[in-house]
Amino acid sequence: MTERTVKRTRGRPRQFDEEEAIALAGNVFWINGFSATSLDDLSAAMNMNRPSIYRAFGDKEALYRRALAQFAAQMESAMKMTLFAEVDVHKALTGFYREALSVYVSGDKPKGCLVMSTAVSAAVSHPEVQEDLLAVIQKIDRGIETRLKEAVRAEQLSAEFDTAERATLAQSILHSLSLRARAGESKARLNKMLVSGVGITLGS
Repeated sequence: MTERTVKRTRGRPRQFDEEEAIALAGNVFWINGFSATSLDDLSAAMNMNRPSIYRAFGDKEALYRRALAQFAAQMESAMKMTLFAEVDVHKALTGFYREALSVYVSGDKPKGCLVMSTAVSAAVSHPEVQEDLLAVIQKIDRGIETRLKEAVRAEQLSAEFDTAERATLAQSILHSLSLRARAGESKARLNKMLVSGVGITLGS
């Protein structure tokens, strides 16, 4: 997710790309978190006044949830393109982690994962955000488990391999990479952890 500019046409009603506007808002939430982000912050980043934001997206929570949904869709797309791009499950999982890590450490100040860096704290007092968070976690679990089941069918993993539990483990490593990236862990250390995480998940 990168910073983008909202399109404006002089002399006419404001024209904007909704997805770009959501991405701009998402970047602010990503840096500041949900609670610490003000409508003034969003207005400045999106180049939209408060009434326009309300008309287009509703309140701050509604906009935040749109940003989470946009990011989650990007995550799902990246997961499909990496986990299922390689025949070898070890290479597939490695590619998946590397793609995620490239997002987590991007920018001058690594921010980790938008969902895990912001929704975990917001979920405590915002039930709908909690539902969104759980839905994302479960979707990633299912995606990884599906890939591991393919590896079992291809006899790359044993028939006794617990795909559901290992998928949960694989995602927990993903969360740790996000947390450590946001905390300032070095890229070299994170890459070593990534390699170890693949081995632990697959039992190799």
